Amino acid sequence: MSNNLLLQDNLEFVIFCIENLAVRLGVDGKKVYRALTEKSDILESYIVPCSEILSTQSKEYIIDDIINVMKEKGVTIP
Repeated sequence: MSNNLLLQDNLEFVIFCIENLAVRLGVDGKKVYRALTEKSDILESYIVPCSEILSTQSKEYIIDDIINVMKEKGVTIP
């Protein structure tokens, strides 16, 4: 797989995660993005590196898993 396809797949997965977290938490996607990047390093240290494995799971599992990581790291979204 070329690097461009890998980048596109990662980008699509990140957007999927942000959008679905926003829906689950009832907040704006911008707040979710800030929580995953500015308030923590969850996007770069967890979601992107684990995207290949996470993407094999159900939407519910992925979102629950990310929420659990956020709780472990003390990340909240106002």
